[in-house]
Amino acid sequence: MATVDIKYINPFVKATITVMEMLGMIGGKLGKPSLSDMKFPDNAFLIQVGVTGGMKGQVIIGFTEQKAKDTASVMMMGMPVNELDAMASSALGELGNMIMGNTSTIFSTMNIVFDITPPLSMHGYDLKLQAETTAIKIPIIINDDEHLSIYVCLNEA
Repeated sequence: MATVDIKYINPFVKATITVMEMLGMIGGKLGKPSLSDMKFPDNAFLIQVGVTGGMKGQVIIGFTEQKAKDTASVMMMGMPVNELDAMASSALGELGNMIMGNTSTIFSTMNIVFDITPPLSMHGYDLKLQAETTAIKIPIIINDDEHLSIYVCLNEA
């Protein structure tokens, strides 16, 4: 199974940290990237975005349930989020669009066409996803804690 070239990882990191800073979550940094089996044994909230153009595949933005609630609350201007209902899921889907839109813009500066599909949200225990390529997990650390991870499953088209 193929993996994405490591040179394509930085646009995801830069875009994610930029978007999180726009939301007031300052001090984001890259954790240690690793290969992932795409198993999510805990209660997870995932945002899946398809990629077409110069690259093809899937990108997953993954949160623990609590980090998803915290982030949805920030997206909704501090409104308390006690459950990941339709409104919270919509806010997190928009976050996925913001991150992937910024990533697409960065790839365009590299002369790579990078089109995205609308986000698909998943929430539950013991989720397992499968892709044509091996996933690279990119943890994003905020306040010395893993806030979210980006799972990149892409090939050059």
